[in-house]
Amino acid sequence: MANFTINSKVRLNSGYEIPLLGYGVWQTPADTCEEVVTHALKTGYRHVDSAAVYRNEAPCGAAIRNSGLKRDDIFFTSKVPARTLSYENTKAQVEKTLKETGLTYIDLMLIHAPYGGREARKAAWKALVDAQHEGKVRSIGVSNYGVHHLEEMEEYIQELEKEGNGKGGVISVNQLEIHPWCPRTDIVEWCQKRGIVVEAYSPLVRGQRMNEKVLQPLTKKYGKSEAQVLLRWSLQRGLVPLPKSVTPSRIEENADIFDFELTPEDMKTLEIDEYSPVCWDPTIIKLEQ
Repeated sequence: MANFTINSKVRLNSGYEIPLLGYGVWQTPADTCEEVVTHALKTGYRHVDSAAVYRNEAPCGAAIRNSGLKRDDIFFTSKVPARTLSYENTKAQVEKTLKETGLTYIDLMLIHAPYGGREARKAAWKALVDAQHEGKVRSIGVSNYGVHHLEEMEEYIQELEKEGNGKGGVISVNQLEIHPWCPRTDIVEWCQKRGIVVEAYSPLVRGQRMNEKVLQPLTKKYGKSEAQVLLRWSLQRGLVPLPKSVTPSRIEENADIFDFELTPEDMKTLEIDEYSPVCWDPTIIKLEQ
């Protein structure tokens, strides 16, 4: 059995480590967010994924600060809003996130989506690199980037490197909607070849596929829920899943995925020839958009 535990981590291109299981807070109301993040931390999660547009960075920060855990033991992610990308807005968002959360640094800051055109994306990336050099952000990356966006970023990093070693930064993470009905194999392979960690949001397909026939033999075989099978699939594909729930029992259930392993044959049954995102899909937008 693969030796994963809830404490397992993977090294990022930045040199820092990220826990293999994250706790997502998309659409979690601010007035309940601190409570559920606190419960997740008590359950054993050490990785919290938020974003500026979620409007719950502050309660995430409060839960982290009041957890009784060492700051370095908790990995916190936020994201720069995609619709207003610029150098100035990105720098300002880093400062705002630090202020909102009360944290002294952000573990990972992502560009939320590749909107705004080439120059906006480049400027936002440069701002993240500068924030990283200033010690405000430890690792930087992107979200919802398709291969064409990533290749553009790779070229831009090479341009910036001409200004000096390390000036271009490194992409540590690409966060995407990924599950068996939207595997994004091309993007995953591109990233993994370069050591870029791929995070899977909506790994439980927003609960829309729990009755699929393909899952039923696996739930019976392992005595696990459909959600647990899907999360295990993510882990064994080398992904970092970010399940979201505000129900304490499900928060605990989603963390109970380290005592079984899908066989290669099981994994093959979940190779589904389908492309059915349940969220937005910025990965397909053109570079000019």
